[in-house]
Amino acid sequence: MAKSHLDKTDRKILAILQADGRLSNQEVAERVSLSPSPCLRRIKQLEEAGVIRQYVALLDPDKIGLGLLAYVNVRLEKHNDSPLPAPSAQRSPRADFAASVEHWPEVVACYAMTGEMDYLLRVHVEDMEHFSRFMMETLLRHPAVLDVKSSFALQRVKDTTALPL
Repeated sequence: MAKSHLDKTDRKILAILQADGRLSNQEVAERVSLSPSPCLRRIKQLEEAGVIRQYVALLDPDKIGLGLLAYVNVRLEKHNDSPLPAPSAQRSPRADFAASVEHWPEVVACYAMTGEMDYLLRVHVEDMEHFSRFMMETLLRHPAVLDVKSSFALQRVKDTTALPL
């Protein structure tokens, strides 16, 4: 379902669910002036089309002891991402790094980037000691990592999961 195929009612439903994903179908239907059956049908279509990926509980990192937020730029060793198969059946450094990140709980988001660095990681940890352990024992020990640059969040100015509709 492309963005252009979302009508005004779909967008209203999405805005409501982004604000509170725990609302009942009845409550959503009332807010968009639909009866429950057509509203549920629309929600199911949005889920099946992948527009709604999942429903989650958003946790406050400070309240669960993860008070330090870092953004880490990672540059990998030069990689050959040639479409031709490598003589050995090894994964590329990029693929190996991406697979490793999946197992690092401190990393809550990882993006392949353009520009000078290859990846941007969003890392939640308890404190600077935890961050240091993560860097020294995990990230910098990865064989493909060539360089890292870290920045720390000083203050949360805006933090939303809601996408502009």
